[in-house]
Amino acid sequence: MEKKNFYITTPIYYPSAKLHIGHAYCTTIADSIARFKRFAGYDVFFLTGSDEHGQKIQQKAEEAGVTPIEYVDNIVAGFQNLWKRLNISNDDFIRTTQERHIKVVQEIFRRIYAKGDIYKGAYKGLYCTPCESYWTEHQLDENGCCPDCGRPVQEVEEEAYFFKMSNYADRVLKYIEDNPEFIQPVSRRNEMINFIKQGLDDLCISRTSFDWGIPVPTDDKHVIYVWFDALTNYITPIGFLDDPEKFAKFWPADLHLVGKEIVRFHSIIWPCILMALDLPLPKKVYGHGWLIVDGDKMSKSKGNVVDPNLLIDEFGPDAIRYFLLREITLGQDGNFSRDALIERINADLANDLGNLLHRTLNMITKFQNGVIEPATTESDIDKSLIADAERTVKSFEEGMEAMQLSPVIKTVWAFIGRANKYIDETAPWALAKDPSKKAELASVMYNLAESLRVISGLISPFMPATAPKVWKQLGFTEDFSTLTLEDIKTWGKTTAGQHIGEAEQLFPRIEIEKEAEEKPAKQEKQKNAKKKDEPKDGEISIDDFKKVELRVAKVISAEPVPKADKLLKLTVDLGTEQREVVSGIAKNYTPDELVGKTVILVANLKAAKIRGVVSHGMILAASAGDDLKLLTVDMPAGTEVH
Repeated sequence: MEKKNFYITTPIYYPSAKLHIGHAYCTTIADSIARFKRFAGYDVFFLTGSDEHGQKIQQKAEEAGVTPIEYVDNIVAGFQNLWKRLNISNDDFIRTTQERHIKVVQEIFRRIYAKGDIYKGAYKGLYCTPCESYWTEHQLDENGCCPDCGRPVQEVEEEAYFFKMSNYADRVLKYIEDNPEFIQPVSRRNEMINFIKQGLDDLCISRTSFDWGIPVPTDDKHVIYVWFDALTNYITPIGFLDDPEKFAKFWPADLHLVGKEIVRFHSIIWPCILMALDLPLPKKVYGHGWLIVDGDKMSKSKGNVVDPNLLIDEFGPDAIRYFLLREITLGQDGNFSRDALIERINADLANDLGNLLHRTLNMITKFQNGVIEPATTESDIDKSLIADAERTVKSFEEGMEAMQLSPVIKTVWAFIGRANKYIDETAPWALAKDPSKKAELASVMYNLAESLRVISGLISPFMPATAPKVWKQLGFTEDFSTLTLEDIKTWGKTTAGQHIGEAEQLFPRIEIEKEAEEKPAKQEKQKNAKKKDEPKDGEISIDDFKKVELRVAKVISAEPVPKADKLLKLTVDLGTEQREVVSGIAKNYTPDELVGKTVILVANLKAAKIRGVVSHGMILAASAGDDLKLLTVDMPAGTEVH
């Protein structure tokens, strides 16, 4: 069966400064879609790159005392390094300064000029240098500034070449109206229809007031306008001039993914250029929303521009990718918050996914000597899990085809939660005590391993570094890249008799230290508090006590800490999360006695590493000499203790 083709692009980013988290968001979306399409069996071409010409770059280079190419070379290297660190799987990286692209731009100019759709005239009007955009008076905002960026525009007057865009206005409008899927989401489509209905002027496509650009092929005192140059990048790497077979294979593009502020260029100007070339239009232009930081738009002046490299250093690439894709609904503006990122890492990645893998591998090691044994029984609970897996895979495929990334991730994590619940429902630790339940235990362990095999495929478009780690820890020796969507549609492909790999923590829990910043007046008041109100030696105040967070925790599993006679490692359920806790109670309790007990946990104790195990809390107990009793309560897990 012949593979279907899929061509996806990001905008090519402007190297006037380093990229920020918003650029990382756009490219991560495109990468996840490209990875899904490959996973689903498509032949994919994924393009990103850099848009390197224009007046703004020339000015920046002059300010830095370097040539324009030296200026952009340095910044573009940073782009490419960031994409490598984020595991972006682009098939090509186009630079508009490359000779292959210069040839394409000049040939396009020649063809449209020969057709009579380019003419020389004089331009007098308003120009926004930061946006490299021309505007008419009626298009400016209420302050008389650029409607895109809000900055002042300059009046310019110079000889220029013009593209007869007005010739194609009616055709583009009809195409947009006849093809509802062409511009998405719908709000962007409506904006573009209204823009065209205001009237399309001919487009100025050359400049003479600076020289950092591609020369007009018939008049080298002109350089080609940056957007006419930039938009044509999409056909350079797929063989517009040099590989007709490749061009026929991938054009028209299936998806141009762009920020909402440049939808107009991609859905109006670019289609007009393509119509002038007698080429088909891209199938879809999708304008995603902006990323704001803690509720505020990113701005250098505000000092809130987020550097993705620093986040990768601290949290790793997959945590960043997961947060951006899960937290933000595609097409809408989204908020980036460091606190929200840490909460997602702890709740979704460390607790849900990390604990599922860790608990499964530990039980296979403990109960089956690290071997995945065959499933020979099937209970109603088993059937329910398998049915949930099949529904999840179906929903995953449908959602990804519809570009519903955030809902898809939530669906996948619902199945991860279902698999965690399956452990509680089947209680493998109890089955392990009864020799007659050996086959049932083996089936439970197999189903957990198989769930994780499916999950490794489901998370692979979003978390390309984590998915193969899960795969490897399950003991698969095949290269993870061989796993396909068809493979996870079929339950039962984990090989019985397979030895699991070495268990490693996927995402360490991040402890948040909240440092209250008190106002000077309050600090002074506390400093001068009367001595009669201060606690005596050995006493604490009610405020001190309130700092201790006590919660009811249910013990899910327990096991000895290696080479430590007094220590047990407990996995406890706090209702909304699970944690590991090390407790010195091995002399008084066996692991089996602890499972199912509801104990009291100091939940906000700073994490500590004890004999190589990170302990996230402390279990309360009463002791008298060698006698020790845990404090237990008959309350639901997560209940606060006051």
